[in-house]
Amino acid sequence: MTPSRTLVITGAAGRLGTYLRSSLDDIAARARLIDIVAPLEAAPGEPVEIHQGSVTDPDLLDVVCRGTDAVVHLGGFAGDAPWPDLSEVNVGGTREVLEAARRHGLRRVVVASSNHAVGFHVRACQPLADDVAPLPDSLYGVSKAASEALCQFYSAKFSMDIVCLRIGSCFDAPQNHRMLSTWLSPADFVRLTSASLTTPHPGFRLVWGVSANTRRWWSTAGGEAIGFRPEDNAERFAELYPGSPPEPEYVGGVTI
Repeated sequence: MTPSRTLVITGAAGRLGTYLRSSLDDIAARARLIDIVAPLEAAPGEPVEIHQGSVTDPDLLDVVCRGTDAVVHLGGFAGDAPWPDLSEVNVGGTREVLEAARRHGLRRVVVASSNHAVGFHVRACQPLADDVAPLPDSLYGVSKAASEALCQFYSAKFSMDIVCLRIGSCFDAPQNHRMLSTWLSPADFVRLTSASLTTPHPGFRLVWGVSANTRRWWSTAGGEAIGFRPEDNAERFAELYPGSPPEPEYVGGVTI
């Protein structure tokens, strides 16, 4: 049964936003889609509203948040960029989204963080905990670590339920050897988002965004705690990437 909630999805024209939009029936009855790049117009009967603009615009965020139930915040730079841009959009934009959610009484926010927020941790024998301390491997990773801190603050200060997803590598299929460990399938991303929206009273929660990969390095505890049950496994692509990864192997990839 389609959930009755109305969602705000930022970054809706991007890859992750497109995955959610294509499976909207699994997570919401309606959605308001916002991106600096205009999302595709609604198909006939598609229950979405299209809004073009920046997550740094509080007036636009007021328009899209009013009368909704939750926010899935995917908007921002998805890789390294000049620090002024990362600071304004990834950090400042996250703060604007959280503040708009607070103003409009939205108690549930799901935020896309990244494995690069902890990317300088070295792969260990034991699965890495969902809430391992930040150790960014890039300025992009710094911006995601700062966004996590904002989420933790808003959750503690305003009693908001905020789930931050430390996403591994979300693509249609793994693109290199590392992704045999870090891949998050599009279908599992939708399942993870659904679990993050429906788990009762999570408070502030950090959760790895990764599929049920045979070679995964990361703990399953955070996902299990919110009811996330991944179903896909990158091992079916293993023959495409023979050999062994380089050592030491950082969480965020090979770093010089």
